[in-house]
Amino acid sequence: MKQTKMMNNHWLLVGAFVLYMYSLLKIILFKFHSINMNFMVNQLRSNIEDPHSIIDRLQVGNLVPFKQISENMEGQSLNDFIQLFGNIGIFVPLGIFLTMLLKNKRGAFIIVLVGSLVVSLSLESAQLLFAIGNFDVDDLILNTSGGIVGYCLIRLRVTGEKCTS
Repeated sequence: MKQTKMMNNHWLLVGAFVLYMYSLLKIILFKFHSINMNFMVNQLRSNIEDPHSIIDRLQVGNLVPFKQISENMEGQSLNDFIQLFGNIGIFVPLGIFLTMLLKNKRGAFIIVLVGSLVVSLSLESAQLLFAIGNFDVDDLILNTSGGIVGYCLIRLRVTGEKCTS
């Protein structure tokens, strides 16, 4: 009976994780709009035919670490606040899910760190390849930080220990 409940909880957690990942894609790549696969295929095809457009968009993006973060911290607008803390907050659940889904908690910090970075890099690269956003290295920093915050929240909640690697 206890084993069945644990399995049900595991599958519920996996289902919630899949729903979170879908939502993350929808928010970051599609900005809450519907997913139009024809549009995506056409964008990708256009970029494959003209790779210079990718280079041009990469040059427009932010490749200087902490540049956009500094500008957002200096800015006083609601948009600056949302940009800064939204990029952290949207990845907190990723850190929580990854930590909870790991059977062996040893090395969880590194897995969450690398996992958050890889997911963020994949999304930033997809924005670049599909011409639906700009590549921003600061998003990588903020998103990865959000994953680590999620890891720390679970560490504190479950073990009561401080967040350490």
